[in-house]
Amino acid sequence: MTVIDGEVAAGFEPVREAFAVNFARHGEIGAAVGVYWRGRPVVDLWGGVADSGTGRPWTRNTLQLVYSATKGATATAVHLLAQRGVLNLDAPVAEYWPEFAAEGKAQIPVRWLLSHQAGLVALDRPVPLAEALAWQPMVNALAAQRPMWTPGTAHGYHGRTFGWLVGEVIRRVSGRTPGRFFADEIAAPLGLDFFIGLPAREQGRVSRMVYQQPEVDFTAAPRESIPEELRELVASWSDPDSLNNRAFSVTDPAGIDFNSPQVQAAEMPASNGIGTARGLARMYAALIGEVDGVRLFTQDTLTSATKKQAEGKDRVLLVPSRFSSGYMLPTETTPMTGPDSFGHTGRGGSLAFADPERGIAFCYVTNHIIGGPDDMRARALADAVRRSSV
Repeated sequence: MTVIDGEVAAGFEPVREAFAVNFARHGEIGAAVGVYWRGRPVVDLWGGVADSGTGRPWTRNTLQLVYSATKGATATAVHLLAQRGVLNLDAPVAEYWPEFAAEGKAQIPVRWLLSHQAGLVALDRPVPLAEALAWQPMVNALAAQRPMWTPGTAHGYHGRTFGWLVGEVIRRVSGRTPGRFFADEIAAPLGLDFFIGLPAREQGRVSRMVYQQPEVDFTAAPRESIPEELRELVASWSDPDSLNNRAFSVTDPAGIDFNSPQVQAAEMPASNGIGTARGLARMYAALIGEVDGVRLFTQDTLTSATKKQAEGKDRVLLVPSRFSSGYMLPTETTPMTGPDSFGHTGRGGSLAFADPERGIAFCYVTNHIIGGPDDMRARALADAVRRSSV
């Protein structure tokens, strides 16, 4: 049996039990979960293997790349700038980034970048990966890109482009890269072990991801054998020109090795945040209350940041999604711990969120990238938190 290390406060024992079950029954390799309640840590658990190739164990200080759960950290930076009065989320992006006005984008407000309503999910000409990692060529391409739909009329998940779009606004307003701004203004005051752009000195702590291949290749299956509610989505996977595929093909090559030290060192504020579960949980705890004397959001900022901006069928994902200004809101498949929750999932399993009604902040990270409707690891942990004595 996998040894589970860490601490659980009285009343939160169901979380330890669920975490152990994930290893015993649900294919967990290495993972961690952190929970704060009313500003204090109540769950800090880890277990398994950080590198299945070498057998390196997961320790208290292991770091994990969290894919799109990074978007919640990036959104937090934007709302801090708005809270300080130096950024108006309802002002045009072009007010801060003049080049963005090209191709009819002059009136797109910053808020639409956050809520996936800008229509800039893809590029007509993908950017070479090395240039995208260097930042400026990618933001130049996005500034020159025409939207894929009339902005504001629909929403669609900006899986990759969100980070460069929102990150460039942060850079223009603050004078710092998004990773630097996060490090200075969020990570440092709270003592967070979380990075957007991994320093070389931290590389040895990073867990290596393992990718599970799907048991069934739906794209090769006869159409009549696919459940009717999935046929449109499966068809989009087979179509290289679908928004579903193009949204994740903005670099050349489209596939990105997120285990690569070069990729981890770059700033990709949509998808390459790296840290501990306790670190991201602590950030969310400071959004809804005080943590060791630090509170990031005022109540007015919290209300604005978590107000629903878009919901319904997603133009990219082709399933229902719900967004506030930068955060995912609960859905039937990702209920978090209640209707007032807000946060973000990450490819293959990671999940971080806060629930201001319950006073809960939560983060789960994993190196076994599974994903799909059958991956219940994060939901099982969130359900266990909901059952705990809070």
